[in-house]
Amino acid sequence: MTGGDELVARYDENGDVIGSAQRSAVRAEGLWHASSGILVRSGDGERVYVHLRSASKDVFPSMYDCWAGGVVAAGETPEQAAYRELAEELGVSGTVLRHLFTDVYDQPPVRVHAYCFEARWDGPIVHQEAEIVAGEWLPVTELRARLTGEWPFVPDGRQFALRWLDLTSS
Repeated sequence: MTGGDELVARYDENGDVIGSAQRSAVRAEGLWHASSGILVRSGDGERVYVHLRSASKDVFPSMYDCWAGGVVAAGETPEQAAYRELAEELGVSGTVLRHLFTDVYDQPPVRVHAYCFEARWDGPIVHQEAEIVAGEWLPVTELRARLTGEWPFVPDGRQFALRWLDLTSS
């Protein structure tokens, strides 16, 4: 779901679902919630799809990210949200998602349990124009180098990408 004021699943600080709230309240009040993020890698695993978020995004506008995704809607599982968001944002469907890890980002007003997945994809990418301005495939080594610099990258996505890179290099 994009924009609007949809009903979002509310989570507590321990990661348990405790109800729901309007998206605007989650943002304005810094309420705990969950999101699903999908790292899209080329079939050979050598490249990651990175995109530039639109200026109209309600959180971290006009910054780069390597995670497609968004909030978990009320009544939705993180996996269902991941499949939905991947199709909405990048036009990717019919691929299998692999759960990588779950992490917490707690920098109010963003307080989120992030369910991070990976998809392998060599097909076309179709941006949702309201959310994504541009995108490109980057070699994993270049993503790593850019994340350690001053690149305007979403802070939660940077945290999760660095964790993923640590896991893949060990």
